[in-house]
Amino acid sequence: MTDDGQDEPAHRVLVLYAHPRNDRSVTNVRLADAAREVDGVTLIDLYAEYPSFDIDVDREQDRLLTHDVLVFQHPLYWYSSPAILKEWQDLVLEYGFAYGHDTHALAGKLFFNAVTCGAGRDAYCVDGLHGHELRDLLLPFSRTFHLCRMQVLPPFALFGAGRPVADDRLDAHVDGYRRLLTGIVGGRLDVARTAGLLALSDHLDDLLPAEADA
Repeated sequence: MTDDGQDEPAHRVLVLYAHPRNDRSVTNVRLADAAREVDGVTLIDLYAEYPSFDIDVDREQDRLLTHDVLVFQHPLYWYSSPAILKEWQDLVLEYGFAYGHDTHALAGKLFFNAVTCGAGRDAYCVDGLHGHELRDLLLPFSRTFHLCRMQVLPPFALFGAGRPVADDRLDAHVDGYRRLLTGIVGGRLDVARTAGLLALSDHLDDLLPAEADA
């Protein structure tokens, strides 16, 4: 129990949010706001925190050590992420901390991407425009965090975000993100069942037991 009588979170979640133009974002701003509302979630707006890309490595490593789950929330840019997330990885995930012969400070923690994709769902498949599933396109992230001995989950994805998203679909996706983060904090995500899935966002009902049954 915390001092205010609340249950301690089963997992503390760190969301690193990267969008260089919040003034042009609709979906990611909504998702970031939803993440901030979840107790047990810490959301860091990297572009606001480090406008000159002068990343405080010690502070970022301390954040990783005090959280159990890491989320990269970002739009999909050229099959990757906005630049600051690459800079963050290059500096923060250094040898002797995140990987190396003797030290794997992040071992056992969870990671996933929460992404918005411009094209529709059918573009992200072997026969689609991009020729690969989204999870395959995010392979550099998954291999990075596998090297750090973290457990990598499928992405949580909104497809078709390159055009205005219908209010009901956006509302449902934002609610799903909030539900996912709340379930992770409460220890209710069935991590074992995520193996082999292409996207967390397609299977929330299967992965998160009803609150009353938890």
